[in-house]
Amino acid sequence: MRNSLKLLALALTLPAAAVFASEGAISTEAETKIRDLLKGQGFEVTEIEAEDGMFEAEASKEGKEYEVYLNDQFEIVKIDDDNEDD
Repeated sequence: MRNSLKLLALALTLPAAAVFASEGAISTEAETKIRDLLKGQGFEVTEIEAEDGMFEAEASKEGKEYEVYLNDQFEIVKIDDDNEDD
């Protein structure tokens, strides 16, 4: 029974770990989910990468540039306006 629970716990954590296996690169499946999610909200996505344990998407909407941050459950947790001069 204990081994079954350990295997179940491992199986549940592997997908999220695989998504963030290498900083910067993400799976095709994750990229497709993020692009579809953001497209449905009116964004045009130009780049997606994994950074600091989250997904970071560079996107535009209505002529403005944004950085959209998503967690490993593909939930938007923060949107930064990227239009300010540096």
